Amino acid sequence: MNSDQPICVYLYDLQTLKNHVLKVTEALPANCEMFYAMKANSETSILKAVYPLVSGFEVASLGEIKKARAISPTVPIIFGGPGKTDDEIKGAITHQVQLIHVESIQELQRIAWMAEQLKTTVSILLRVNLIGPFPSATLHMAGIPTQFGIAEDQMDDAIRFALSRSSLKLMGFHFHSVSNQLDANSHLQLIRLYIQKVKQWKKRYNLSISYVNAGGGIGVNYENLAQQFDWNTFTNRLKELLEKENFQDTKLIFECGRFLTASCGYYAVEVLDIKENHGKTFVVVRGGTQHFRLPVSWQHNHPFEIIPIEKWTYPFPRKGVQQTNITIVGQLCTPKDVFAKDVFVHHLRIGDIILFRYTGAYGWAISHHDFLSHPHPKHIYLDT
Repeated sequence: MNSDQPICVYLYDLQTLKNHVLKVTEALPANCEMFYAMKANSETSILKAVYPLVSGFEVASLGEIKKARAISPTVPIIFGGPGKTDDEIKGAITHQVQLIHVESIQELQRIAWMAEQLKTTVSILLRVNLIGPFPSATLHMAGIPTQFGIAEDQMDDAIRFALSRSSLKLMGFHFHSVSNQLDANSHLQLIRLYIQKVKQWKKRYNLSISYVNAGGGIGVNYENLAQQFDWNTFTNRLKELLEKENFQDTKLIFECGRFLTASCGYYAVEVLDIKENHGKTFVVVRGGTQHFRLPVSWQHNHPFEIIPIEKWTYPFPRKGVQQTNITIVGQLCTPKDVFAKDVFVHHLRIGDIILFRYTGAYGWAISHHDFLSHPHPKHIYLDT
């Protein structure tokens, strides 16, 4: 990185990542598995760090399947997401994914037909869009009209079709109903609902299933980093729930992304300008939401800290602000390029560094990198 250029860099603490993932996986009950949802961050260094600690990778495209296979030719892969193309389905079969999550009856028919053409059997989970009711969360993928899963009132048709085709092996069901859930007890209620629904279908169709995929959806509290999802309480009570429901013989899969990787990432940007417009103070930084789109996508003020830099090489006074509210923006030519709005700072100057925390998930991965063709940030992976 050229020291003459303003600082703009992603930093990833791989040891913190590995310690966190290990604690998460070790706390799971014996019949539970954790897959890493690659969509949160699919950088090679991240994948290599989590690979030994999880049961496999959850992917949502053929490109992600290939990234997973580049890490390991044998790592278990589960493939989900709406709108799978024929090439993606064939690719999933060719790359020997462990399970395909089926999102519609039409997709179910295509998978069965393609498996017949390839003279193979495909193991599937039917993704269910349940009616609910569901606990409150930031995002809902079920219980309301969405593009995800097979509607609960169509499940009988889906199950019957899956059982009628020798090219399909119905291994269980996939549920991913809410996202960014922060309450452990509410998430337990959701798991209980999943189990009860599966029991009904098992009884009705005399099913022998191996897996129930509870999805991800466990969130990160960006407003209060010290108050996160209580994983230990959740897993302890989950063990009790599985025993009470006599559900220890079925594998319960989780596929978390944000919850695993968010805390390991930092986005460091240098303050380029401080200006006042219409009674508001704007802090312009190197970079923008083309690098880190999460705050504007989720409409939140992203947590940060200020790192003072004493170096000042210009022959004119250095501008700063004290004890005031600021709005942090990037370099893009759009008023939507905002990281945090009307947040209080004690002291900040041009040339200081703003270090955004918890940027290890849905940061670089979801951003429109080449808008306005600014330079990409450097990515530095720290390991001990």
